Amino acid sequence: MARDIDIKEGIDWPTIWIYIALLGMGLANVYAAVYNVDNPKSIFSLDHNAGRQILFMAVAFLLIMVILFVDFKVYDTFAYIFYGLWIVVLIATIFLGSDIKGSKSWIKFGSFSLQPAEFAKTFTVMALAKFLSTQGVNVSKLKYALQAAALIFVPPIIIILQKETGSALTFAALIIVLYREGLPGIYPALMITFIILLILALVFPNWAVVMGLALAAVLFWYLILKRYERTTQNLQRMIGFFLVFASFVLTVDFIINNVLQPHQQKRIKVLVNPEIDPRGAAWNVTQSKIAIGSGGFSGKGYLNGTQTKFDFVPEQSTDFIFCTVGEEWGFIGSLVVIGMFLILLTRILSLAEKQKSKFARIYGYGVASIIFFHLLVNIGMTIGLMPVIGIPLPFISSGGSSLISFTMLLFVFLKLDAHRSYKV
Repeated sequence: MARDIDIKEGIDWPTIWIYIALLGMGLANVYAAVYNVDNPKSIFSLDHNAGRQILFMAVAFLLIMVILFVDFKVYDTFAYIFYGLWIVVLIATIFLGSDIKGSKSWIKFGSFSLQPAEFAKTFTVMALAKFLSTQGVNVSKLKYALQAAALIFVPPIIIILQKETGSALTFAALIIVLYREGLPGIYPALMITFIILLILALVFPNWAVVMGLALAAVLFWYLILKRYERTTQNLQRMIGFFLVFASFVLTVDFIINNVLQPHQQKRIKVLVNPEIDPRGAAWNVTQSKIAIGSGGFSGKGYLNGTQTKFDFVPEQSTDFIFCTVGEEWGFIGSLVVIGMFLILLTRILSLAEKQKSKFARIYGYGVASIIFFHLLVNIGMTIGLMPVIGIPLPFISSGGSSLISFTMLLFVFLKLDAHRSYKV
């Protein structure tokens, strides 16, 4: 039977060693971020984030044991139940959660806090894999694409109500999963187009962007389309796209100034022009770039980062942990960390393609998509290429909810992969 497989032989050890290496790198850099030269404390002290991170790692290892010894069919069979229960938890958090830095996304247990939004990613990926692996479901058809989108976007809508926009945005990464499973390329292309238009609308006057769109449409019609393609139907489509894109551009200012919170408005504006608030919203990113740049090629050496030691970068052990890597380990250390993540992502995708179970394959792509999004945005915001939205670097940043949720996300897939010869 499937459950009689020797888990030690079936588990993918290369992935586990990468996971352990990332945990080690994370712990070392968290300790460097909180290390006080004048009052050094043991790495095991619970008075700082490094000591607490070790405690979270112990909890993560216990969770791994549970995941690996539970029957692998549980994750497919109860995917919708897990998803539904966690939706209830997310809703309850709005009313029962503690207010931390303006966000009601945390539930406190004594001196420790849990962020349900982090775990929602795992259960959403499970539910999406369950839906897409159902016989007859085809996301190339609009009906099923909309149903899949509803599964994906219900949790982030609730998370936004908790005023935790950063965690909510990560669910957008699951469009990669839909594309892999047959979603027409037009939808990812439209998403990328809207992102580009958003950036252009922030940098240039709205009227200039709209005029640019009009010029691009005319050039496309006369220089790219062949004569026999210049039909009335195609003209109507092009005009429709132009009106949608132009309307979006003209509403960007309204959305930023009337929908987003003041601190979110500043984060977006300083991304385009850091000089407008160098000591306020732009402070974190500016100091982060200084820290990373000062590390040079080989870094200043472990526990020798001056930007780190004098607390120039807020949240340095959590959201901005990568600037500690850059300052103390330099370009080489940064390349090693990024390289480890790329190996991990490549490994997950490779394993996903080997699955006989459609559920396991889709779940694997979900795991890779979520980790990739966090990697891209977290590192991007530390070097000023992405807005500061407050999401952690997987397995590296300090924080129990982040570490435990990413461990769950990854090891459920490794459990499924250990039984890849069996169809779920």
